[in-house]
Amino acid sequence: MSDVLQAPPVPRVPVAGGGSFPVRRIYCVGRNYVEHAIEMGDTGREPPFFFLKPADSVVPVEVGQTGRMRYPSLTQDLQHEVELVVAIGRGGSRIPAAEALGHVWGYAVGLDMTRRDLQGEMKKKGRPWCIGKGFDASAPIGPITPAAQAPGVLDAPITLAVNGEVRQHSRTGKLIWNVAEVIEHLSAAWTLAPGDLIYTGTPEGVGTVVAGDLLEARIEGLEPLRVSIVA
Repeated sequence: MSDVLQAPPVPRVPVAGGGSFPVRRIYCVGRNYVEHAIEMGDTGREPPFFFLKPADSVVPVEVGQTGRMRYPSLTQDLQHEVELVVAIGRGGSRIPAAEALGHVWGYAVGLDMTRRDLQGEMKKKGRPWCIGKGFDASAPIGPITPAAQAPGVLDAPITLAVNGEVRQHSRTGKLIWNVAEVIEHLSAAWTLAPGDLIYTGTPEGVGTVVAGDLLEARIEGLEPLRVSIVA
């Protein structure tokens, strides 16, 4: 059977040291740092919850380059959320936490960009908030570093600066649900596969950005991510 249309290209993320990582799905964990949960109105260690972004929402940025993200339509409140991203290399379902890190291919720095006003409107109406999270270019990501080359990444400083001013600063070790636990919970609901990306949650300090701003996201041990917001 032949296609009636040309197949769209597979989104790919550069790999530190060469090559690329084809993206299958993007999963995101909500409110996975205590202080961010508090600033968003929650408290305590609630069970993890997930949402998805389209695979082609990635904005892949090469080593040493500055990516460009166009300011999205419909919003007056575009916000940044810096996150540790997990790249899955071996799939499975119902993966125990004790085995989960064996399914990880590598790690990267990512930004879960959010149209916060649209997300808020949907929450108030009890409707899905895909429009606030899953829009075009909503998932900038830096080069993926193989897991073996990032031994300290699960408890490393994570920061986000806007125009040189630090807005978010924490440690990846402060995740409410750590990477292994996230994979365990996520794989109970979906079958994971090679090419999946997991955005693991953001620390406190999320805030608004506008066209002209330069975002610099860092996690110690990984390639940094620089993104310019353009009109």
